[in-house]
Amino acid sequence: MSDTATTRAELSAGPRVTVSKGLVTIGSATVLLFIISALAAPSSVSGTALRGMLPIAAVLAVAGLGQMLVIQQGGIDLSVAGVISMTVVVVTHIPDGDNAKLVPAILVAVLFAVGAGLLNGLLIGVLLLNPIIATLGTNALLYGADLALSGGRPRITTHLLASITGGTTAGIPNSVFFALAALLAVSVLVKRTVPGRRFEAIGANFRAARAVGLRVRVHGAAAYLWAALLYCLAGVMLGGITAQPSAFEGDSFLLISVAVVVLGGTSLLGGRGYPVATVVAAVFLEQLVQFVVALGVSTAVQIIVQAVALAIGVSLYTVNWKALWSHRPGVRAAPAG
Repeated sequence: MSDTATTRAELSAGPRVTVSKGLVTIGSATVLLFIISALAAPSSVSGTALRGMLPIAAVLAVAGLGQMLVIQQGGIDLSVAGVISMTVVVVTHIPDGDNAKLVPAILVAVLFAVGAGLLNGLLIGVLLLNPIIATLGTNALLYGADLALSGGRPRITTHLLASITGGTTAGIPNSVFFALAALLAVSVLVKRTVPGRRFEAIGANFRAARAVGLRVRVHGAAAYLWAALLYCLAGVMLGGITAQPSAFEGDSFLLISVAVVVLGGTSLLGGRGYPVATVVAAVFLEQLVQFVVALGVSTAVQIIVQAVALAIGVSLYTVNWKALWSHRPGVRAAPAG
């Protein structure tokens, strides 16, 4: 079957319920990590520790879902740090402790996110600039606005935002419910709608998608807009979780927002995305950091651990280990057929 025929078949096919290799892998790794944590560092899985870990994992999951949409189109978004930081600054500095100003502040943050997403979409989807260069430029603009508004100084979050995104319901952090809502929305829109299946088909094969008449550039540009809105949600959540967030809160989510996507099994070359696996990967990475902290390891080593996790994720899903093994000296490849 040709690429074009395959793409037509994917678009006409109904939704399929399958368990991805990425979900099985990261799910098993997460369960194993919690078992090891309970045995080697019980304090890292205590109720207090989990209530501290889950809100940050939820923020990372939402940011990771946005990054996943971009990576599905074969791109990468380095403006995630700027959008999150700008959102945190807007929702804390504009209200300045006044609950009545929180909603207008969130609307302003959404406008900044929409502007950043549209700019990225224009530069990459229409003008065909390199995604790394384009999103770095957008990130720089966002940080310029961030510093102009904040002066680099933190502000205390409002009580209303702290109770909404930083509070708990039935002992569960509210941020977890926001992350689950984002997961449901992304899963339904991408997996259960015709535009969503077109979106995945374009990422899987640009040429075939263009041949069947899909608007490749429009979908590619739209990915950055939807991603920016998810980053904005992550920033709003972070603004309520952290009592006195800095103007650079988004910096720590730059590398790991890509890591959770890769660990979830989504290819950096584009194609099918795995929202559930991405969210599970966010829990895995944050618990890994918490486990390392409980062992008394320095911050520098924590960053190295995240980088190693990303490298392992890339190698698992992009390197053909069977082929490498079969071509090792002294190892005979299995006969074809």
